[in-house]
Amino acid sequence: MADRRLPYTPILARLPPLVPFVGPEALQRERGGPFRARLGANESAFGISPVARRAGMAALERMSWYADPENYELRAALAAAHGVAPDNIAVAAGIDDLLGLAVRAFAAERAAAMTAGSYPTFAFHVAGYGARLIEVPYREDHVDLDRLLDAAVAGGATLLYAANPDNPAGTWREAADVERLIERLPPGMVLLLDEAYAEFAPPAAIPAAGVLAPNVLRLRTFSKAHGMAGGRVGYAVCAAEVWQGFENIRHHYGMNRIAQEVALASLGDPGFIAGVVAAVQAGRDDYARIAARHGLTALPSGANFVNFDAGSAARAEALLRALIRRGVFVRKAKAPPLDRTVRVTVGRPDERAILAEVLGAALADADRGSA
Repeated sequence: MADRRLPYTPILARLPPLVPFVGPEALQRERGGPFRARLGANESAFGISPVARRAGMAALERMSWYADPENYELRAALAAAHGVAPDNIAVAAGIDDLLGLAVRAFAAERAAAMTAGSYPTFAFHVAGYGARLIEVPYREDHVDLDRLLDAAVAGGATLLYAANPDNPAGTWREAADVERLIERLPPGMVLLLDEAYAEFAPPAAIPAAGVLAPNVLRLRTFSKAHGMAGGRVGYAVCAAEVWQGFENIRHHYGMNRIAQEVALASLGDPGFIAGVVAAVQAGRDDYARIAARHGLTALPSGANFVNFDAGSAARAEALLRALIRRGVFVRKAKAPPLDRTVRVTVGRPDERAILAEVLGAALADADRGSA
């Protein structure tokens, strides 16, 4: 009988089966009903700007048209917001898309470095494009920039990934630390500086606006503060040479028209974004109080989520499952040291009240199960 196996490339053939993320929808199907509080995906609980909503409704009338493949108006508005030229802005379908472009452009079949347990989509792209992954552990729940760069240099990496604030840790490094990292970058190495949570971070954590260096890509998103996770809009503030390189390999119709117009309108409503940031700060403070009432510690966070320290990986896993059984969707990190925590997105006050209502009983269940 003829061999009917698919002719996968050697790269794909050697990858193990993988489900990158189990979405809340899959968990709802498994548990047979909706969640009472959706607090696991770092989405915005505060929706989108009313201005952006009106723009999106109007854009539905033009859904039969392709989007502008140049993303011209959105890139021009983003350039003005960051004090750069339009050719310093590369737009894509979320930061995940930009990570894939960067790995494809700078690391395919080479080597890349990241913090072990940090945002896993980068690792998926590294594997998918046949690159070797170099990982460095967290240091006291923070990205260890010095050790990360040293390992990248020693391993011959051409691409270095660092998120600030980090996901899933929520912790951050000061802008001065990031700037020192950039100064130490050797020739032939590119830094992916993932600033997805920049709006929520302390001002001292984020370097001044603009292109930081020709070999640095600052990654931003509309998924968090702008409330557009489902719209998939991300962008890089980068050297014009990076934008031009991406033009040669990107999906030119990867952005949809409605997302383009909603993102453009959202940029024009800074008051709404400021309100979301303030609401997230209030929610982080609330979570710290809720955690303390139940004998837990809330890790410092510069993002729109907080990690509740359960003390051990086994207890955190048991607490995760107990909360899901009670209708509260949360997530936890898989890699140490953060596998001892449960990560909770900052929800609306009513969602935070649900968490506070069930947390005590969930902890009791977890302690019985992990004893």
